[in-house]
Amino acid sequence: MTPRQIIGLLSREYGRPRPRRRLDPTAELVLTVLSQNTSDTNSGRAFARLLDAFPDWQAVMNADVRRLEEAIRPGGLAPTKASRIQALLAEVWRRRDSFDLSFLAGLPLEEARAWLRSLPGVGPKTAACVLLFSLGRPALPVDTHVYRVARRLGLVPPKASAEKAHELLEARLEPEEVYPFHIALIEHGRRTCLAQRPRCPSCALRHGCPSAPLFYPATADPVIGPPSTK
Repeated sequence: MTPRQIIGLLSREYGRPRPRRRLDPTAELVLTVLSQNTSDTNSGRAFARLLDAFPDWQAVMNADVRRLEEAIRPGGLAPTKASRIQALLAEVWRRRDSFDLSFLAGLPLEEARAWLRSLPGVGPKTAACVLLFSLGRPALPVDTHVYRVARRLGLVPPKASAEKAHELLEARLEPEEVYPFHIALIEHGRRTCLAQRPRCPSCALRHGCPSAPLFYPATADPVIGPPSTK
């Protein structure tokens, strides 16, 4: 299946992805750190508490780390995330003498990605989240759901790392496909293509998925057999 076919089938199953409210790039960077290893609900609560507790990013950067930890505690791993957020803000301020990252919108995509990746602790997923969700650039974040579903569909090799998957998947997508593909695969991974017990018999992609017969042999077409993985 092509990415366009996947988007179409999953959109019929779950509805068309809705545009997400855009934050400025620095806010998106901080929110992405808070979202690591927790739910959207918890990271959203932590982000709201952070904004209530501090008037601006300068105050967050200079805050006593224990106060920052307390503000973001609902997001989990507060000591680690507080230190990481302060380190990121300090590096942005050192380089730019401001917290305004809107200049990234005017850079070629790979330059903008490289600039973000050079910040402490920023990997391919975090950089892609800032570029896609804040700036509308066609960078694909590969979270655990996208990674799992893409491998099961044969879009990336089974042993490809998550970092390599960013490169391989992005190369297969047209710019306008990046956002709906990302959202659709996350929704599919949460609701159907589960980590432990995927619901292959009810999956909208089962007839084009090389992994479905491995989990549920009865899903293979009795005449033509399972799709080729070549």
